[in-house]
Amino acid sequence: MALRNSARHPDDAVELTGPPALEVGQKVRALRAVRNDGTYPNRPMGEVLIDAGDVGYVHSVGTYLQMYYIYAIDFYERRMVVGMRARELELIDARCNDPKA
Repeated sequence: MALRNSARHPDDAVELTGPPALEVGQKVRALRAVRNDGTYPNRPMGEVLIDAGDVGYVHSVGTYLQMYYIYAIDFYERRMVVGMRARELELIDARCNDPKA
């Protein structure tokens, strides 16, 4: 029996074929609440870590499963860094950390 290529969800597209959508230092806003899926240490599973509308800065850019960019976002008011995908974030100010002339 041959395996057929089933239709994939657009969110499952390989992102690494292009550059990251966000850069270190950019100011972003969470588009949805983020709950602990068990990967955030010392916090109960299911606890809300970040609320929709929380503001943070891109701290670093990594990858996951050789498919997706994961952005470490420093939510400074909550004193936590959370990994998120670009689709979960809204760019607020791309130039907030540029040197002032």
